[in-house]
Amino acid sequence: MAKTRPYRDADRDALYDICVKTADAGGDATGMFTDDRLWGDVFAVPYAVRHPDLAWVVESDDGRTVGYIVATDDTDAFERWFREEWWPSKQSAYPLSGAAEPTRQDGIIRYASRRAPGSEKHAAEYPAHLHIDLLPETQGQGLGRRLIETLFDELKSRGVRGLHLGMNPTNTGAGAFYERLGMHRLESNPDTTMYGVRFT
Repeated sequence: MAKTRPYRDADRDALYDICVKTADAGGDATGMFTDDRLWGDVFAVPYAVRHPDLAWVVESDDGRTVGYIVATDDTDAFERWFREEWWPSKQSAYPLSGAAEPTRQDGIIRYASRRAPGSEKHAAEYPAHLHIDLLPETQGQGLGRRLIETLFDELKSRGVRGLHLGMNPTNTGAGAFYERLGMHRLESNPDTTMYGVRFT
């Protein structure tokens, strides 16, 4: 029976692996970019590095890390750290293609380069945000709910007023999951569906 537990540094490679295998609207994005680690360096690993106390994983009964939740309790502070410390240490590994028509990889690189405090309009009212990914073998067992409830309990104990997240609009299953957990739609753009939940 799979279980959830706090993140450990030894889980880092698994975060990269899980992130790419779920990055294409919940499907496998392996080989989509010239370096699969780009997904993890933008959407998973920096959170575990910055906030290991807000990261939990799913461990299978044979000891593999097969899912995770990572988060920050202060989006603007996280984005400042991402911009000033994390991304400068990674950016040289991910050059733009130089193609006349920007690639999807170029889009992710540009997104990472533009991240900054104040860029997320929902952060004032919903200051925390999360990323959660589980391999297909773990889904439907209540493990995602357990991860989110663990995170929410921790954020509430810290007095955090709310949390937001963004998701690919085509990932309708994820949207239904967030709504079952009490999250509601926020103002969004065509590329990203936003959800939020208030704690205080």
